Amino acid sequence: MIKDFFRHSFLFLVITALSVHSLYSAECHVNKDKNNVVKFISDAPLEDFEGVTDKIDGFIHIESIESLVGSKLYFEVDLNSLDTGIGLRNRHMRENYLHTEKFPFTYFEGEITKSEKDTDSRYKVSVEGQIFIHGKTKDIEASGYITTNNEGSYRIQSKFDIALTDFDIEVPELMFMKIDEKMDIVLDFYVFKVE
Repeated sequence: MIKDFFRHSFLFLVITALSVHSLYSAECHVNKDKNNVVKFISDAPLEDFEGVTDKIDGFIHIESIESLVGSKLYFEVDLNSLDTGIGLRNRHMRENYLHTEKFPFTYFEGEITKSEKDTDSRYKVSVEGQIFIHGKTKDIEASGYITTNNEGSYRIQSKFDIALTDFDIEVPELMFMKIDEKMDIVLDFYVFKVE
């Protein structure tokens, strides 16, 4: 009788622990219904040159918002969807520089290595991983923010730079002057828990 009581108590504790864990452990996918923004920005002689898209996909696996370190993530961007605001420039960028017929996507895969609370709902994080652009893969470190809300979703924001020459991308020219080979990448997008 006592043995049965302890066995049932143990099973109850295991089931409860698994249930609690499942409340906080979640794979979160990009919410394509939100206003997601990805920008590729470079200094140009007359004004900044940028390509913008909302075509980002991927996931982040979050064990708990209080313990983000070790969370795995993967995100990719459709480079054919980048829009510079001028149709001809879009075509030149895709055909002459990014060669999107051969390399249509750029992606990042890595994990969160540092996390600290910034506000009640926002965490400053550092990530390490690899970024793939134009057929080349490079190690990269970046920082950003993850903000939680009451809807069970998260906002992810980051800004970092890359050198086009690291990925064998010819530095484009505008008005017969080359733009800066350093390009800022700005991410601002939302993910939601997959049940």
